[in-house]
Amino acid sequence: HETITGGRIRYIAELGDHPERTAVRAADHLAAEAAAWSRLLCGAGTVTIPARTARRVLIDLEQYHCAYPMLTLSGGAGARAALVWAEALHAEPEGRTKRGRAEVEGLYLIGVGEEFIADGGARRVFSTLWWEAGRYVELQLRTLDQPLTIDAFALRTTGYPLVQESRFAASDPRLAGAVAPMERAMRMCMHETYMDCPYYEQLQYVGDTRLECLVTRAFTRDRRLPRKAIELFDWSRDDSGFTASRYPSSTAQRIPPFSLIWVAMVHDGWMWDPDPASIRERLSGVRTVLDACARSRDADGLVVGLPGWNFMDWVPDWSCGNPPDGDTGTSGVINWLYVHALRLAAELEDALGEPELAALRRRHADQATRALDRRFWNEARGLYADDLAHQRFSEHSQCLALIAGITDEARRERVASGLMTAADLARATIYFKHYLFEACRLIGRVDHLLAQLPYWFDLAGQGFVTTPEMPEPTRSDCHAWGAHPYFHYFATILGIRPAAPGFARVRIQPQLGGLTSASGTFPHPRGDLMVEVSDHDGALSGSVQLPDGIDGILVLPGTEVVLRSGVTRFGKLSHTGRER
Repeated sequence: HETITGGRIRYIAELGDHPERTAVRAADHLAAEAAAWSRLLCGAGTVTIPARTARRVLIDLEQYHCAYPMLTLSGGAGARAALVWAEALHAEPEGRTKRGRAEVEGLYLIGVGEEFIADGGARRVFSTLWWEAGRYVELQLRTLDQPLTIDAFALRTTGYPLVQESRFAASDPRLAGAVAPMERAMRMCMHETYMDCPYYEQLQYVGDTRLECLVTRAFTRDRRLPRKAIELFDWSRDDSGFTASRYPSSTAQRIPPFSLIWVAMVHDGWMWDPDPASIRERLSGVRTVLDACARSRDADGLVVGLPGWNFMDWVPDWSCGNPPDGDTGTSGVINWLYVHALRLAAELEDALGEPELAALRRRHADQATRALDRRFWNEARGLYADDLAHQRFSEHSQCLALIAGITDEARRERVASGLMTAADLARATIYFKHYLFEACRLIGRVDHLLAQLPYWFDLAGQGFVTTPEMPEPTRSDCHAWGAHPYFHYFATILGIRPAAPGFARVRIQPQLGGLTSASGTFPHPRGDLMVEVSDHDGALSGSVQLPDGIDGILVLPGTEVVLRSGVTRFGKLSHTGRER
């Protein structure tokens, strides 16, 4: 917790009966009162509201905060003081759309908050039982027969103690410049659990949390919150065998694709985190999830109409985030995710001593893959369809097919080409671009990943201080799933990945994608892992420094270099070798 003061007064006006339906207009601004309010925000003065007076005071915190407000009042018996929080102002009183997040003129503040009633005593401190979130706070004041003095206004911030232990730089400075909203979104969505967003649900959803866990590993070697998240979702499984879509939660909800993504989360924990005992405890949950899916398999081994909300991404043309035929039919998108989860589970079973169960998962994966090839492959287009009628195609199907592992190399090349060039594919939005970026890594097209990043580069220019949930019109302005490019700075551009469970060995395969240089310090569980790489007309050179006790492999175009603890230099500009 940290107590902070400050903020910027954006607007002071008479408070009407329906402030949420009254636009902020400069013509109504009581400029003469602004200086006193600014001193109050800085802790250098007080403000007194006369009797029988109503005011609305809009404060721009100029940063996103999760905090307990602390409002200190004196006098003003019976006066009402409301604090209304918002992420941004809206363009219309119905709250459908937003404009630039730093804009207020002509816009409407529609928010949530609390109201306090003064008892007339001196220096009464009012706060809340739970924290609030946002960038804007409007203080709405109504006095009765006594004046009310606002002695102080401060925020007691709250959140998980995330310590950033990594750094990244590249020849394009925009990559490092885009880190600030990613980091802020992560901090705002990390509490006693992860959260999808701090302003709306405040719930830990599987799809969001997997990406947040990966980004956490790129920020810090603290693995406590990822470990807790994996365990909590295991606890959430109901009698169907599926995990809850979000947990803990007082309201049950099931998103079967999120259960499959939880299987991937378990595999992530097995590879990235040195905690094999915890992962072993999750195996029974992994088996239960896949057995629950198996009950919906058809004769070809494809899952049909998994019971629940089959959300995959906020694609505008997909109803409620369901891919084509995802609700009750046979979805290519969902089945490729199913194949991917089966193959990851097989790796876990093999490694943890259950080869028979590994063989079962691979048999189911192979059967489903053959059916996907037969029923969803469109030879004319060289793409996998989303639906059996071959009317709908998306980046999602192609990405998941590549990630799950297309066995036919010629078909894999056609899918990779189509993913890059087909103009009519349904496009991944912010969340699912993580899987697009994973596919870009697998097919060696990091240039395409970099071509997606201007969306993140432009956030600050639109007034965002955090990453949003989806492209405009977005509901939530703070969704930490949008921080996933930071993970890819390290895991894809610098190419730092585990080569053995528990990150006991490393595999580094830099792919600069058109950048001329990139460097970073990654918080490996055993110590700092440093990579510097430059591209000189297609030839890579640089250095890798591994922590003590860690070795691995460096994969370069046309060659591989064995890595040991210490510094290894590579490339034309320096002799390949190690420094101890």
